[in-house]
Amino acid sequence: MELEKNYNPNEHEAQIYARWEASGFFNSDNLPGDGESYTIIMPPPNANAPLHLGHALFLTIEDILIRYARMQGKKTLWLPGTDHAGFETQVVFEKKLEKEGRSRFKMQREEFYKEIWDFVQQNKNISESGIKRMGSSCDWSRNIFTLDPRIIKIVYQTFKQMHEDGILYRGERISNWCVKHQTTLSDLETKYEERQDPLYYMKYGPFTLATVRPETKFGDTAVAVNPDDKRYKQYVGKEIEVEMFTPPNTAAGQAGSVKLKVIADAAVDPEFGTGVVKVTPAHDAADFEMWQRHKDEIAGPKQVIDKFGRLNELTGPYAGLKIKEAREKIVTDLQTKGLLIKIDSEYKHNIQLCYKCRTVIEPLIVPQWYVATTKTLPGNKLSLRAMATKAVTDGTIKIIPNKFEKVFMNWMENLRDWPISRQIWWGIPIPVKYCTDCNEVIIDTEDKITKCSKCGSEKLEKDPDTFDTWFSSGQWPYATLMANSEKDFETYFPTSVMETGWDILFFWVARMVMLSYYRTGKEPFKTVFLHGLVRDKDRQKMSKSKGNVIDPLGVIDTYGTDALRFALIFSTAAGNDIPLAEDKIKGMKHFANKLWNISRFILMNTDNTLLPKGEPIALTESDKQIFKNLAETTKEVTENLEKLQLHEAAQSIYQFAWHTFADIYIEASKSQLQDEKQKENTQKILLYSLAQILKMLHPFMPYITEVVWGKIPKDENKLLMIEKWPTLPKVQ
Repeated sequence: MELEKNYNPNEHEAQIYARWEASGFFNSDNLPGDGESYTIIMPPPNANAPLHLGHALFLTIEDILIRYARMQGKKTLWLPGTDHAGFETQVVFEKKLEKEGRSRFKMQREEFYKEIWDFVQQNKNISESGIKRMGSSCDWSRNIFTLDPRIIKIVYQTFKQMHEDGILYRGERISNWCVKHQTTLSDLETKYEERQDPLYYMKYGPFTLATVRPETKFGDTAVAVNPDDKRYKQYVGKEIEVEMFTPPNTAAGQAGSVKLKVIADAAVDPEFGTGVVKVTPAHDAADFEMWQRHKDEIAGPKQVIDKFGRLNELTGPYAGLKIKEAREKIVTDLQTKGLLIKIDSEYKHNIQLCYKCRTVIEPLIVPQWYVATTKTLPGNKLSLRAMATKAVTDGTIKIIPNKFEKVFMNWMENLRDWPISRQIWWGIPIPVKYCTDCNEVIIDTEDKITKCSKCGSEKLEKDPDTFDTWFSSGQWPYATLMANSEKDFETYFPTSVMETGWDILFFWVARMVMLSYYRTGKEPFKTVFLHGLVRDKDRQKMSKSKGNVIDPLGVIDTYGTDALRFALIFSTAAGNDIPLAEDKIKGMKHFANKLWNISRFILMNTDNTLLPKGEPIALTESDKQIFKNLAETTKEVTENLEKLQLHEAAQSIYQFAWHTFADIYIEASKSQLQDEKQKENTQKILLYSLAQILKMLHPFMPYITEVVWGKIPKDENKLLMIEKWPTLPKVQ
């Protein structure tokens, strides 16, 4: 059976994928044999945009692992899904609304939710189409969405169980508040940037102190110094009088001056400013913690900035002003009153920003639901944090590359309680109602409770918040399997590999480990494989503004899926960022063409000879050498796949196929094919070697290998995707 002169991926890929789907072999239940299970739960792409190169990379890596395991005869499940992606999706949709001249703050919640649901469903379909184009051999019969009612039910069960176990609580602590998006963010959802801002030295009773935020002066509840700072020992424990400079007829309690206590706390840096700091528990995380240490000595938090970033009524004439405006006016008034000593205009410090809109984070006290990560569980000597760290330290979970094990442990050591509520509309609602008569907290996972169990009141208010998306996606490995059937959970859990980007090791991986041990008592996966970020050829981040973005579907149209996959994996060491240029993809298209030409030559010169069932006999030195090289390559590729050194496996088969088999043996075979004594045996060796190459290349370049495999004459015309992985040929 001959191949056409040139390989055109666009003529084959859709047809091949349809054959794979129709075969039913993406579904592990239909695979031949009864091998051990091998499971990967796909990190669900966000259902708010088409696929990008980051998706293309993880789909390639995971499909390689899945196809390799399937060819080894394992009961292989790759479970796909998509993520509603809470805050991320709401930000994308709000940008869309802005372009249309609309705002969610002028919409009813139900109206907003319906529109964003339709938007997500449309993008979800686009995303799934892109996943298929990448050649992903996942089980679409088990495809699931994070807002599937079955997933929500499991998430609610976890929430309720945590509440009963006493590791879930609603508390008021300093939160990272984004005034633009009107929600709290976790520490991981913010980033720091060095900026130069004025540092104001103000007269503060008998002291001079430095601050970048004079506008929070009205929320001060104390003054603090370091206990070892001899300059101020005489003041510790005493009250000082601080002039607030607001007119007497505004803001009761703020007129004239106030008395503040001087406290000693080791957190104060004697080298900063003058060594004296003002304490504002309502608007600074460090000050909030300082207040908690000195609750018996000083007053609690006093909020003077609202959720919209404006000063409130406690600030007198500055009420209603935005922070920047208020700061400028306050500085002017300080100067007028002679209370401003000096300004250091070159002060550099790190400021915290929303990772999406780059708005400066406003620390505010907001009621939130928290998971206590360091509290010992009932009937267990370990906390969530301790269970997760133990799994990594004792080797139950292996992280590749292993340098990230130390990074993981360092982060876990500093882990604080996890805020899991968000003040957004898109997401899984928190299943809680509050009795307005007696303040009872009622967990209502089915939204059926209409009366307070404590006082009988029917005045119940729903919690308006939704879950942090990482709380639901953190349950993804077991929730996806539980949602389908108890049998699936028993068969495929714990899963084999969690493959994802190193940048969400803490966002997602750490939380999956904690939540899995909590709900199931087992690790969610045996191995964590972390890939790097795809960058341009100069290792710069890809962005539309730089014009260096490569659209994966665009290059697939031009060069084919196999070329993109091989280019992504060819130099991708675990954990390292991947520089990618279109020239590299083009180069791998040349390799695909080379494979096609090799195959075409062999099929044209083997006279419909059947693929030999066993290993042919080596008659010549060239025959013996190719078997030796093939054995070495098979060993290298297999060992590297076992070690998840995918780039090294790819390089081995590339070098063998092009530079050993094509450049040396095929050239030698041309004369052997002319010799009637050697012809038949040479034909068998060519077919046998080609078959071995196709099998080893299949996980990397599934489309072209499946096309060629289908053209090779053989007794049994099975799909290449379920053929057995090649064994090492004997060196004759």
